[in-house]
Amino acid sequence: MSLTPPQLADIRCLAFDVFGTVVDWRSSVIREGESLGRARGLEVDWAAFADAWRAGYAPSMNRVRQGRLSWTSLDQLHRMTLDRLLEEFGIDGLSEADKANFNRAWHRLKPWPDAVNGMHRLRERFILTPLSNGNMSLLVNMAKQAGLPWDCVLSAELARHYKRDPEVYRMAARLLDLSPQQIMMVAAHQDDLKAAHSEGLHTAFVMRPLEFGPQARPDLTIDPNFDYVANDFHDLADQLLSRSVSYPSLALK
Repeated sequence: MSLTPPQLADIRCLAFDVFGTVVDWRSSVIREGESLGRARGLEVDWAAFADAWRAGYAPSMNRVRQGRLSWTSLDQLHRMTLDRLLEEFGIDGLSEADKANFNRAWHRLKPWPDAVNGMHRLRERFILTPLSNGNMSLLVNMAKQAGLPWDCVLSAELARHYKRDPEVYRMAARLLDLSPQQIMMVAAHQDDLKAAHSEGLHTAFVMRPLEFGPQARPDLTIDPNFDYVANDFHDLADQLLSRSVSYPSLALK
């Protein structure tokens, strides 16, 4: 399914999931771990460590979402998981500065090869913003280092809720002074898109089959409610920009 030109002309903003959709978190964290290992003489399966760190992502946020933990930033949640994994993997001898710097690896994630150029193409027509569970400082630092061309930065931290709570999607529309129907959520994760759809946002599913590594088998089935399905950001740009659509000025609502 894809929007007709009149419907597409109503879209003002593309709101992006970041981890896995815009940036390749797994390869980036493995690379950071390998660098730390060389510097500190550590023999660690850094791919397994990266996977375990990411596996702690949803459970830690769920503790906040379910009220079992008061509002806690993603940086803090990452550090809690990191401290546990250092013990589980038998890694010791790291200084506090080492741990803090390694935790900030999530600020230094590298974009997928198509991401930056594809986003520049999309930015010619649309407002671009992250709509991410990453905290503000994380997203700003990542954008600066990776060259991500955001027009603004929207973090779940602003709503003090984590996706997939509806408050996050509603916050984006409120702060941008747009209706939900004027925003399209772009993500590689179907549950994110389904939650956005339930709040009235349009949706674009961008496939990232290598997000969890070459041996993983991610769910790439296509929900019929998704407005667009794309192989990468260039494919999405081709679909959104090639249609015969008269776009109003982005300076006007």
